[in-house]
Amino acid sequence: MWWKLPNKDFERMKGESNRQAQKSVVDSGHAPGILAYAGDEPVGWCAVEPRGVYSRLARSRILKPVDDEMVWSITCFFVARDYRRRGVTVALLRAAVGHVAGRGGKILEGYPTEPRKEKMPDVFAYTGLASAFRKVGFVEVARRSETRPIFRFYIES
Repeated sequence: MWWKLPNKDFERMKGESNRQAQKSVVDSGHAPGILAYAGDEPVGWCAVEPRGVYSRLARSRILKPVDDEMVWSITCFFVARDYRRRGVTVALLRAAVGHVAGRGGKILEGYPTEPRKEKMPDVFAYTGLASAFRKVGFVEVARRSETRPIFRFYIES
C-alpha cells in the first residue's frame, strides 16, 4: 500500500490497516500482482499494476514519468528467505511480462536498485535489483539517481 497512498495515510494505517486494505483489493477480484510457487508453497510476490494505481510514483522527482506512454509498473518484490538468490525474482519478472501482455499492456516499467557495493541488505532490495531486470531483457530508459534507474520492457504484439 506504500506505493498507493500518500505518506500520511500510509503512516496512519500502518500495520494491520494496510494489510486489510490490500486484502480488500484482492477480495474484490482485482489482482494487484503475481505469486511464485515452489510446488504448493507460495515463495515470492511481485506487485504489478498500471502505473496510475501507484500515486507515489507521480509525486516522486526520481521516479516521475519518463513520457506520456501508458505503462504498467513493477513496484516491489518479496521472496521468502529460503528462496532468495535462487532466481525467483527473475522468474517473477518473466511472469510479470506475460501477465501484462495477457492484459493488453505494451510497456512494463520497473524501478530497481543499482547497488553501490556488491552486497547489500535484502531489505533494501524490495524493488528488485537492476541486474535481474537486465537478465530478463528490460532496458534502462532514465536515471535521475545514481542508484535508482528506470527500466522498461517493450512487449511486442
